[in-house]
Amino acid sequence: MEAYFLKFGSEIRLGSFFLIFFIVAVLEFFWPRRQLLYGRVKRWPHNVGVVFLNSVVLRYTLPFLSGSAAVGTALWAQKQGVGFFNHFHFPYGVSVGFCVVFLDFAIYAQHYFFHRIPILWRLHRVHHADMDYDLTLGARFHTIEVFLSMLIKMALVVLWGAPIASVVLFEVILNGMAMFNHGNFYLPLSVDRFLRKMIVTPDMHRVHHSVIPAETHSNFGFNFSFWDRLFKTYKAQPLKGHEKMQIGLPDFRDPKYLKLWWFLWIPFEKTGMEKSPFPTSSMKKQVS
Repeated sequence: MEAYFLKFGSEIRLGSFFLIFFIVAVLEFFWPRRQLLYGRVKRWPHNVGVVFLNSVVLRYTLPFLSGSAAVGTALWAQKQGVGFFNHFHFPYGVSVGFCVVFLDFAIYAQHYFFHRIPILWRLHRVHHADMDYDLTLGARFHTIEVFLSMLIKMALVVLWGAPIASVVLFEVILNGMAMFNHGNFYLPLSVDRFLRKMIVTPDMHRVHHSVIPAETHSNFGFNFSFWDRLFKTYKAQPLKGHEKMQIGLPDFRDPKYLKLWWFLWIPFEKTGMEKSPFPTSSMKKQVS
């Protein structure tokens, strides 16, 4: 099993990425949830372009790892006998399942702290500054944030001695859910209510991209939805409804920030937002 995921991990990740991208893009085209302000032609080349930029940066800043940095780290840990599951042997399915769930929680916690800590919030603002919401928003992250995220992921893979299969599965889920829950397509409300009992739906995550601070700083999960309920960061619906809610950040309403070279500059812009990323008590009361 490990040999299979090691050999075909790249093909599995790329194949699942393009398949899910195509499915969500079709759903957005035929059943859009909201009308886009600026549309695909103006935004997609930049949101997709940053994916290639980030991939190149990771490739050449972590040259000692072949293929996926996280998979390469899991292979190294396995060979060195480093990490919990490389020291203590559990049934293979248990170790894979635990690591997938734990990495999911780690992404929730990382996301929370990227909102909570001002210097990290500066980086993460790039993801929130887009004024539209569709599947390409799931890829719009600053290069430095992507690099830091990879280092965190690699450290956790070493800590737990995560099996290669768990890392490949997690990365497939991470990429797939990022496109799914940023999708601008309509889900019947009954389906949404059912799905969000376990996973993050587009309607649930869209609240997180509201300009209202108390909504921006809620719903941090990307795959399992129960982390937000467990840690009381869950907000069911936006105050103004999904059709009328405003997407983005108040200080980045200029369309120039839709362009790659401008949105990469966002962390270095001084707007005042970086001083208090979390909403004040009065702001929370306004949307409670």
